[in-house]
Amino acid sequence: MIPFADFLYFGVSLYVLIPNLIFGRLEKISKAWIVFAVAIMLVVQYGVFKTILPNVVVWDLWVVLGYGIFQFVIGYVFLFIRRHKVNKWVFYAAVLLCLAPLLLGKYLPLFQPTYGLVFIGLSYVTFRSLDAIIGIQDGLITGLSPFPYMVFLLFFATISSGPIDRYQRFKEDWDHKRSNSEFLQDMDGGIHRVMTGFLYKFILATLIRQYWMDPAAAGVGFWPNVSYMYAYTLYLFFDFAGYSAFAVGFCYFFGIHTPENFNRPFLSRNIRDFWNRWHISLSTWFRDHVYSRFVMTAMKEHWFKNKYVVSYLGYILSMGLMGIWHGTSWNYLIYGIYHGILLILNDVIDRLNKKYKWLPKNNKAWNVFSILITLQFVCFGLLIFSGRLG
Repeated sequence: MIPFADFLYFGVSLYVLIPNLIFGRLEKISKAWIVFAVAIMLVVQYGVFKTILPNVVVWDLWVVLGYGIFQFVIGYVFLFIRRHKVNKWVFYAAVLLCLAPLLLGKYLPLFQPTYGLVFIGLSYVTFRSLDAIIGIQDGLITGLSPFPYMVFLLFFATISSGPIDRYQRFKEDWDHKRSNSEFLQDMDGGIHRVMTGFLYKFILATLIRQYWMDPAAAGVGFWPNVSYMYAYTLYLFFDFAGYSAFAVGFCYFFGIHTPENFNRPFLSRNIRDFWNRWHISLSTWFRDHVYSRFVMTAMKEHWFKNKYVVSYLGYILSMGLMGIWHGTSWNYLIYGIYHGILLILNDVIDRLNKKYKWLPKNNKAWNVFSILITLQFVCFGLLIFSGRLG
């Protein structure tokens, strides 16, 4: 059962949400209840049999749990080694091992179509496990406990499509003892987000798809493509933002303040601002773990003389990887490179404007114009992402 895909899922989830009104307020058993609730919902979501290799059929839940245990062992062993010695090659090996199931899942089917050792949410869970490995390498994570770590990786509300949490932030919530007032605030915040999710995903996204996107998709030519571009942009936002609101809301019920994924992205004044507002958990993950690390390493090792070259290559690398993370089709890679180029152009224009003072500041008309222009670039990028442009 796919989380938040239909009303049946919400009906089933009441079996863990309603008891949480009682167990969530009992300090001694609240954590045990979270583990139990996650276990129940994982059975619901992955309780099907699947073929992973020719003539090999397994319960999907065993694949998920096996993956979680595999990642915990990698993290635990790496932490043990890291405590005794800092070795970058051990770190690279740990990263490669973390990535191995995802890489095999994405690319092995291109050569072996019957390979099925994957599950819904593998990409998002991999990013959480990588975050822990990087945190251990940086000395920010000094301990891994099996139950909180497994809940962090496999929390039922966020396992399939995020948001992508960070282990340090999650562990703070896990260790925090909620007061009665905090519990009520979390319930209020959770209900608010769930209601927002219903409005976005099941009303607005559905209406846009039925009455605008699907009819535009049936058309042929320039103007149907333009119409589809705007329809797809709005549909994707309301569908994914609705899902994210559900996920964050469910997490709040259990005292886990998973970060928000969207913050009024269509009010962005430039493309950098857009990526601070759209799919925030993913964009900040790539910013912190790919772009920033690449720039710092390149500057430290003096790979290039020009610091702007380093930054621009970092944009192409991080956004290109973000693109292919979505899938193996060429449109995803082109989408990522497209946004990397936009970030470079944004930086060039910003630096030139600081020197020549071409563009006005704190001007309402200019702000509106910049929002409209940014929106056009965003919509065209999502048309590339959709695959319809080709």
